Amino acid sequence: MSRIGRLPVPIPAGVEVKIEEGNMVSVKGPKGTLERTLPTEMTIKLEDGHVVVTRPNDLKKMKSLHGLTRSLIHNMVVGVSEGFTKTLEVNGVGYRATKQGNKLTLSLGYSHPVEMTDPEGVTSTVDQNKIIITGINKEKVGQYAAEIRDKRRPEPYKGKGIKYSDEVIRRKVGKTGKK
Repeated sequence: MSRIGRLPVPIPAGVEVKIEEGNMVSVKGPKGTLERTLPTEMTIKLEDGHVVVTRPNDLKKMKSLHGLTRSLIHNMVVGVSEGFTKTLEVNGVGYRATKQGNKLTLSLGYSHPVEMTDPEGVTSTVDQNKIIITGINKEKVGQYAAEIRDKRRPEPYKGKGIKYSDEVIRRKVGKTGKK
């Protein structure tokens, strides 16, 4: 049995889960509504305040889909009740991030400022050298954070660039002069 797949997903107060034909799951909560069509091979049931996912057989594909389906439902429930956040740090002399409306402008040492527009359902805020991305869809929040980080990845010599707040940059020793 899948260790993750067999765990029931608890539904907190104020969250409503509907399972429709063809494994169309919609989760409604205080922060918004998320809908997703999940693999039809899995059986998704509502049982006394929990969502339970079961698989038809023990084929390798079914085992992997079992855990995935459960995780996707769990992320939807957490998203509509609490939401997700990712924090990025901008490090480097002259590296800056500013926010105007739904446009994020990054000055990253290029000859031009890099402008990015917040995707639908995702908001970003700038606090000095931190960029905080929030939303109810875990995939969109993570993808947008990765796209921002890709504009200038942290380098190992001085640690300049955009990094996740919990990321550790493995530093390297620079060149030494000739004697």
